Amino acid sequence: MLDTIKNLSPITQVLLATGFTYGMTALGAALVFLTKEVKQWLLDAMLGFAAGVMIAASYFSLLAPSVELAESMGGTPAWIPAAVGFLGGGLFLRLVDQVLPHLHPRSSMREAEGIKTSWQRSVLLVSAITLHNIPEGLAVGVAFGAVASGMSEASLAAAVALAIGIGIQNFPEGTAVSMPLRREGVSPGKCFFFGQLSAVVEPIAGVIGVVAVVVAQPLLPYALAFAAGAMIFVVVEELIPESQKGGYADLATLSLMVGFTLMMTLDVAFG
Repeated sequence: MLDTIKNLSPITQVLLATGFTYGMTALGAALVFLTKEVKQWLLDAMLGFAAGVMIAASYFSLLAPSVELAESMGGTPAWIPAAVGFLGGGLFLRLVDQVLPHLHPRSSMREAEGIKTSWQRSVLLVSAITLHNIPEGLAVGVAFGAVASGMSEASLAAAVALAIGIGIQNFPEGTAVSMPLRREGVSPGKCFFFGQLSAVVEPIAGVIGVVAVVVAQPLLPYALAFAAGAMIFVVVEELIPESQKGGYADLATLSLMVGFTLMMTLDVAFG
């Protein structure tokens, strides 16, 4: 399978990978066709699991390779690209968070963040999850871009493992959009539409990531760390707090550890 993927162009590779991550979001959103509600303990566990996957991916698949690449390229101390990129990713998401109108799944309309708007609740929910998917798509694109650039520290298996890990944690994100709408009486079809819509940005961000690092290879260590910083911002700003709200904090925490372990295993085994 890897040999087949290796023969494809970098952009095709990224579109396939982000197509998979998008599909997992759509699959999570499709739960609305089976039930009107997901048990609170299960939702908390899924959110915690997603947070664990993203934390592990941020370090093992992005931040550590950023340091290794910077060391091999020389010129500047290896910690500088990692630190600058990591903080830059977090600041970028913070700015987007302040500007883009959005609403976290368990929040009321008066708690909507970003610029004030007349957008409906469904659109605000999609906007919130879209914030997650920007760094996720970018991370996948940068990982495949590193492979295409011929960096010895990057491997196709590790890039595929990253896409698999992000795809797995996208499942609860699709559910987190569609289920609140279903409980409010929105039709299953519309709930699914809005749930899957949140992941449409991933292929776009993935292509931007792969093109950027292939065209400007010296930016690769910064780009890897940037994606890591953006993902950690999402985890700390939303996923962990949301997973702790439903009354199953211990379960969510244990699920985070399971998610972290799974992603770490995928990256170490295939990287």
